[in-house]
Amino acid sequence: MAEKLSDQELARRAKLDKYKELGLDPFGQAFEQKDHSLEVKSLAEKEINAFKESHKNLSEEDLKNQLHEFLEEKNIQVKVAGRIMFIRKMGKASFFSIQDKQGKIQVYIKRDIVGEENYDLFKMADIGDFVGIEGNVMVTMTGEVTINCQKYTHLVKSLRPLPEKFHGLTDLEERYRRRYLDLIMNEESKRVAIQRPRIIRAMQEYFDSEGFIEVETPVLQNIQGGATARPFITHHNALDANFYLRIATELHLKRLLVGGLERVYEIGRIFRNEGMDKTHNPEFTTVELYEAFGDLTSMMNICEGVIRHAATKVFNKDEFINPFDPEGDKINIGKPFRRVTMCDVIKEQTGVDFKNNNYTFEEACELAKKHNVKVEPHFISVGHIINAFFEEYGEKTLVQPTFLCGHPIEISPLTKKDPEDPRFVQRFELFIGGKEFANAYTELNDPIDQKERFEEQLAEKAAGNDEANEMDTDFVEALEYGMPPAGGIGIGVDRLVIFLTESQSIRDVILFPQMKTR
Repeated sequence: MAEKLSDQELARRAKLDKYKELGLDPFGQAFEQKDHSLEVKSLAEKEINAFKESHKNLSEEDLKNQLHEFLEEKNIQVKVAGRIMFIRKMGKASFFSIQDKQGKIQVYIKRDIVGEENYDLFKMADIGDFVGIEGNVMVTMTGEVTINCQKYTHLVKSLRPLPEKFHGLTDLEERYRRRYLDLIMNEESKRVAIQRPRIIRAMQEYFDSEGFIEVETPVLQNIQGGATARPFITHHNALDANFYLRIATELHLKRLLVGGLERVYEIGRIFRNEGMDKTHNPEFTTVELYEAFGDLTSMMNICEGVIRHAATKVFNKDEFINPFDPEGDKINIGKPFRRVTMCDVIKEQTGVDFKNNNYTFEEACELAKKHNVKVEPHFISVGHIINAFFEEYGEKTLVQPTFLCGHPIEISPLTKKDPEDPRFVQRFELFIGGKEFANAYTELNDPIDQKERFEEQLAEKAAGNDEANEMDTDFVEALEYGMPPAGGIGIGVDRLVIFLTESQSIRDVILFPQMKTR
């Protein structure tokens, strides 16, 4: 059934033939956009402030009159283009505003200046149309920087009316689903969209300055590995084999350490066939970085360094609202990040001391039952119980930036054992606002140990854990050629953008998040 058009939509479509009669394409022509709204305002304000500074002796009325004459004589010519967001049509002169990527600017158009034909063309305009404006800068009696239009160019006809500013696009689902409208109507959404790539550029700048090489690795992989997660599966017709959309970039990046690149990183999309909430989207962005001859300490230094660099470069501050608890304490990234073990956090919150008591699996299960910690069917050792305790009691308490160390070996199949206590590994996670932001290892480079870990993961898979790794024989073979001792880290780019832009949800920082079908 054909869509029923509203009266406004019918009226806009009726104008299409009128444009064609005038010899104009209602949907497009090139326009040389030399200037943007913010640049024009900044230039004008610089001139205005200089004039005011040199004419302090004038009365307010005289200052307004002479400022108008001053700008007329200056004749600052500009050429802008954008979408009409407001119109106040009058008889022989009108005001309207246009919006470009930098913001909005007011335009004054007068029939005596642009000519009757041009003015009649303007009167056909609707909110949402794209137009080009050439003219000189002026200031109104209320002090608003305005472009005095000398030439008006119709560019594109908008066939649908924009949502009302305060009532039209308030539904969050619609904002995320129709992001193009969200960007038009909400300055905050546009701000985040512009700041996100700046944050990523700042991260690249920092890593490059530390001697790292940015690389690209395959998105389609024939082995499920590099992380503990449920993958998306697709079929490769030419090879007649199932492939996975990557759940991590780790195993290919480590192969590059074997090959001698020494310091590598990749910023890329990761795909995990899991749930969606304020901090999870099945398609998300991470940076993984590996440093030959590094360890946990070097990864901590890099992690603190890149976050501070991005915060300073893009926002010039080190204190931010907690996006996961906006009413709570602000988070300070300027101070050294706290360092604590998982067992210490559990002991602080519950009194249970896993570090100094070598509990059996049965004893650990009893402790879990006593503290209302859920024991999953695929748990096969004490390390799984320790992690479950932390997720239940410890995670939410790590609000200020904290490096959490001392993870059980069972949940870290790619990490070196702690030489002082082989129940645990050399690993840390960075927590901010009670959420994980980064995961780092002193990387496992023993091929014999690595093969045993993969075999343990296969046992978990057989026990029902769909997220367990598969055996990557080629990776084990690569390790047998020798991989230098190394530190590695993965940082969640989306969560970092949420934090630095002080947003509320991952959907606010991904331009096109996954949505349910209408």
